[in-house]
Amino acid sequence: MHHFFSIALSLLAIIGQHVSVQSTGRRSERSINRYPRSSLFCPPDGKNEMCLQTVKVSNGMEWGGWMSKEMCPSGTYAAGFSLRVEPHSNGFWADNTALNGIRLHCINRSSSQRPHEYYSSIQSDIGSWGSWTKSKWCSSGYLTAFQLKVESSQGIEDDTSVNNIRFRCSQGSVLQGEGGRWGDWGNWSPSCIGRGICGIKTRIEEPQGMGDDTALNDVIMYCCNY
Repeated sequence: MHHFFSIALSLLAIIGQHVSVQSTGRRSERSINRYPRSSLFCPPDGKNEMCLQTVKVSNGMEWGGWMSKEMCPSGTYAAGFSLRVEPHSNGFWADNTALNGIRLHCINRSSSQRPHEYYSSIQSDIGSWGSWTKSKWCSSGYLTAFQLKVESSQGIEDDTSVNNIRFRCSQGSVLQGEGGRWGDWGNWSPSCIGRGICGIKTRIEEPQGMGDDTALNDVIMYCCNY
């Protein structure tokens, strides 16, 4: 009998531990809001509410590190953008950085008027130089894919890395930013399988002091369908 009670207590302890792990591992409502999942789990029709597709390009540079992911408020999607750009500087000691930051403008899916009186703006980390350009908007729909203009490594000469960006809108139009002059356009990212772009993460090189600054080096966009 004593042996039976020992086994029963052991089983209860194991079950209790399992329940405890499940309860402590459960995410709060806020933390699961647009919780990231690999595009591997996105169904072809993009109707999974918890599906968050990652879209990126292959020609970004590798200086600096990846910064925080920033998401549009729930129920909104990026329909416009503006850029932080450092103007071209001449001279032997000039250290140009070109494109320093990307700001996405998020609207509610019920909005139809462009440009919008009410919208939210998000940005991941940005470089330290330049000023913001005027916003550009899709005439309808949302941003669904992007393309980067990137200058490859220049050796001992001045590096600028990412110079400009283009976005494709869901209705087919293309918006080009007012970025820098150097580099070449790479391939387009995959298109969103959901409604549109809803988040951004940037790769930024911190200021290098007397070294060569490049600021923005690469970007990842996120797509949502809910």
